Amino acid sequence: MNNKKNNVFLEEYENEFSYKKSKTNLNIQFNRIAFIFFVFLLISIIYSIQLLHLGSLKIQNEIKPLVIKENYRADIIDRNGNYLVKTVSSIDVGINPIEVIDKKKLLINLQIIFPNKNYIEISKKLEKNKYFYLEKKISADNYEKIMMLGDKSIKSEEKLTRIYPQRNLFSHIVGQIDDDNNGISGLEKSFDKRLKQIKEPLQLTVDTEIQFLIREELIKFHSVFRSKGSAAILMNVNNGEIISMVSYPDFDLNKRETVSDINFINRATKGVYELGSVFKTFTVAAGLEEGLIKIDTEFLNLEKKLKCGKNIISEYDKKIPSDLTVEQILIRSGNIGSVRIGQKLEIDKLKLFLEKIGVLSKIDFDIEEVGEPIPFRWGKCKLATVSFGHGITTTPLQLAKGYAIITNGGFKIKPSLIKKNLEEKQNQKRIIKEGVSKKINETLRKIVTTKEGTAGLANIKGYEVGGKTGTAEKAIVGGYTRKAKVNTFVSIFPTSKPKYVMVLLLDEPKTSEDYIYKFKNKSGSYKGTPFNTAGWTSVEVTGKIIQRIGPILATKYMEN
Repeated sequence: MNNKKNNVFLEEYENEFSYKKSKTNLNIQFNRIAFIFFVFLLISIIYSIQLLHLGSLKIQNEIKPLVIKENYRADIIDRNGNYLVKTVSSIDVGINPIEVIDKKKLLINLQIIFPNKNYIEISKKLEKNKYFYLEKKISADNYEKIMMLGDKSIKSEEKLTRIYPQRNLFSHIVGQIDDDNNGISGLEKSFDKRLKQIKEPLQLTVDTEIQFLIREELIKFHSVFRSKGSAAILMNVNNGEIISMVSYPDFDLNKRETVSDINFINRATKGVYELGSVFKTFTVAAGLEEGLIKIDTEFLNLEKKLKCGKNIISEYDKKIPSDLTVEQILIRSGNIGSVRIGQKLEIDKLKLFLEKIGVLSKIDFDIEEVGEPIPFRWGKCKLATVSFGHGITTTPLQLAKGYAIITNGGFKIKPSLIKKNLEEKQNQKRIIKEGVSKKINETLRKIVTTKEGTAGLANIKGYEVGGKTGTAEKAIVGGYTRKAKVNTFVSIFPTSKPKYVMVLLLDEPKTSEDYIYKFKNKSGSYKGTPFNTAGWTSVEVTGKIIQRIGPILATKYMEN
């Protein structure tokens, strides 16, 4: 029995001993492992929080720009696909003064990156505690430098912006947008809604190469004739597509400057002028249209002067003969002969014709910057003066349209800057009798080729240039001044099958003592401008332009 008890005791003891030893070891091992795990877990949490914090700073300074406002606008391209306007991403950097820790340190760092800024003004802005932009459209290099400062007060914002690769070249056509992405002039304004909706580029009819060459000649002769400004329009007479439209002076669209100087208006479309003798072609065309005259109809014993009310109408050239045919009246630019044709037409017929070709009322065009011809009251004296282009105004664009219609076979056209699809092109409608254009074109050619004509300097070999000059004194309070003129030349080429009309206007040109003219219809040259008339100024510029653009037009648009 004793043995039995001992066995039981020993068994219980051994069990108890074994249990206590095991529990103590497990506790020690568990506590150590748990402590080590906790330390690693704590370190991991702290490290993760730090990573998240740093990541948030990076997002704030670098990823934030990816949040782009809805200010997309479609690109604009020329007829050959060259970019005139491009929408690109840019970054604006601003400063929130409330978050600046050390203003002095910040200003020192900014001066290193942007040494040319006005830091007196920046300091004032910092004191106002109101967010302001430090640099718009920041360069990639400067953006990297300023972000490296790690200053949380510096904010960046990515935006879509417009760049104009051609700078000044199409400033009057393309126009500008404001800071809120709204068009304020040119096509940017008139096609504002469409540009915000379409994805494909808006394609224009203009040709960048032609535009460049014409503008270059205008700039050159701006110095030669010291004019106030100038304008040139090159248009397809058959479909109204404008290949080039330049007004000088112009401005760089990328600078986004407010242009308030009236001398920077678009002279091609906005300028309203008395254009002088270029209207005589319309008078002759109207007479032919009505069947009241023929191109060889003679006007005999034409006076040298006519009195109309208190005013005297006289020939600009006393050498003009008293007996002239209709063709000779136009070639020699006779005032009295034009009046006689106008009197045959009477008011209603001449007025109707001018309305039909679109020179009397405001034109409907692709941009809003268009001028409105000054209205006037018709009467016997007004009929007389209008017949030779005096006392009537219009825009160069409308002049181009009128000449296109009377030379293209009499078909109505609508000038346009927007390239049309084949489906959009409509059948032409004849508004002037067949046969009138042929007679007009042959006469315009003789104005350039004959000795009596006023446009011999535009007789560029190979292009069959025809045209009509116009020299007009500018109106002032109480009359007109000889000191300020508008010299215009409208050219058509080739006259055998007209394709282009070009209007070239010089606003208040002066004579040049040093310019050397090279004659086209005879040998030799001449130094100095003898007369401040279109024949010696606008015609010369037109000739130089056609010499440069002619080969391009003849090759590039041969199939059209």
